[in-house]
Amino acid sequence: MNEVSANRVVMISGANRGIGKILSQQLQQAGWRISAGVRDVFSMTSGPDMFVHAFDAKQHQEKAWVEATRAHYGRIDAVIANAGVMIPSSIIDISDEDMDTMLTVNLRSPIRLVQAAWPSLKSCQRGRVIILASLSGKRVKSASSGPYAITKHAAVALAHSIKKTGWADGIRATAVCPGFVATDMARSITSKGDAEMTQPEDIARMILAVLDLPNTANVAELSISCSEEDLY
Repeated sequence: MNEVSANRVVMISGANRGIGKILSQQLQQAGWRISAGVRDVFSMTSGPDMFVHAFDAKQHQEKAWVEATRAHYGRIDAVIANAGVMIPSSIIDISDEDMDTMLTVNLRSPIRLVQAAWPSLKSCQRGRVIILASLSGKRVKSASSGPYAITKHAAVALAHSIKKTGWADGIRATAVCPGFVATDMARSITSKGDAEMTQPEDIARMILAVLDLPNTANVAELSISCSEEDLY
């Protein structure tokens, strides 16, 4: 167990599947106590270091989840905004409803979550925020990913905004920007096999390393690709 991680509490949205599930497992093994925000509370089992709470990014439940986490553990040291949604469509064809859904889940909910947890993140003097963005937050790969990329570009800017706002109080933020990761979301939009994509376990290992860095070694952006990119 990492001494830095011992007893620290991390909130992870979308913790019951994909990257979030692996993150919750690896962080717990490393000594973190987990507050898992999931839509289906019966998909996970609570335990001494695993607090499962109902959370739907579309339902304005951020404050309730934060308050329940603080009541359960007495502290919050890190927030990982992992929940996300991708609706393939061009900027010409995207409906207001679908665009609003992506903006709500990918951007507005993480903002509300960090706002609610801010006093706790400040009080520990080494609060950490991870925003699960995407390489689509760094470039627009295709027409059908354009609207999604808009929300993820904003998510990257959110991480920088958090860092600027919380720097003097020891809060550090990182935008994690992977390409295709072997999860259900990626499988629904690419023909790549799992072995050709980045593994969730590798994303989790990198996030764990970033969370344990001191205040003097902030990683503002972490770009991860499974295939050749011009810049990433």
